[in-house]
Amino acid sequence: MKPARTLAAALAEGSLVLDGGLSDQLRAQGCDLSGDLWSARLLADGPHQIEAAHAAYVRAGAQVLITGSYQATYEGFARRGIDREQASRLLTDSVTLARRAGAEVAREIWVAASVGPYGAMLADGGEYRGRYGLSVRELERFHRPRIETLAAAAPDVLALETVPDTDEAEAMLRAAKGCGVPVWLSYTIKGTRTRAGQPLMEAFALAASEPEVIATGVNCCTPPDADEAVPLAASTTAKPVVVYPNSGETWNATTKGWVGEGRGEGPLPATRLRAWQAAGARLLGGCCRVGPAQIAGVAAWLGAERDDR
Repeated sequence: MKPARTLAAALAEGSLVLDGGLSDQLRAQGCDLSGDLWSARLLADGPHQIEAAHAAYVRAGAQVLITGSYQATYEGFARRGIDREQASRLLTDSVTLARRAGAEVAREIWVAASVGPYGAMLADGGEYRGRYGLSVRELERFHRPRIETLAAAAPDVLALETVPDTDEAEAMLRAAKGCGVPVWLSYTIKGTRTRAGQPLMEAFALAASEPEVIATGVNCCTPPDADEAVPLAASTTAKPVVVYPNSGETWNATTKGWVGEGRGEGPLPATRLRAWQAAGARLLGGCCRVGPAQIAGVAAWLGAERDDR
């Protein structure tokens, strides 16, 4: 059941807790995520596992669930022998599974339909580079059918997420225009630039005047990078900010493993959450290597903040 308030209305009243990495919870449940479809394979082979992963985040206190459609594309499904009609059904199911998981609690739960970048379909770490050699128009043609199908499933928002460069952001915003569902635009970054090297101020500015965009921000980056990006997103767009970084590690596409500091074990510190919120963050959570235990910490902190007011 859809919540009583729109997500935009809820953000106008205060901050909300996002979920964490869906794939991490699926692995914790014993799922095999090998193969180019990654977690999207389970939309066909184990939908109950995806619903269970969403439910784990609901129990942890998440108020916004991001669907398992990040790597779900018509092209990717076709390579696995899934025809267009079945692929459309699986994309629709991704929204249904999240909505159903949210129905287990009395509080409002919003569903964000994940629209991952073109690089996610390539399954070669391309989302951390961008610049695929495709034009904005070609990228728009790639994204439009999936966006239209997800929008028809009636999520509360489309999460245009892990976007590595401004060309793809422009294409995704064009594809989402007029779809009837609000969107958030979230870049993956390094420092104060997109993964493709464009200044973040220019990247965020693309969304500043777009009425469909209800939040801008960053995900799938390190927490220190998010520290700089949150106030920049807020000042550039005057919109609520969405922030859900990784645990602190980075993805090595060659070894297909995480390297660096952070193991998804510790909580996001209250000092960091407080700074993000003060700078304009209204959707706070985690991405890769951030699990239900960490999201429970975010929910506890945000609940304590509300109680103190």
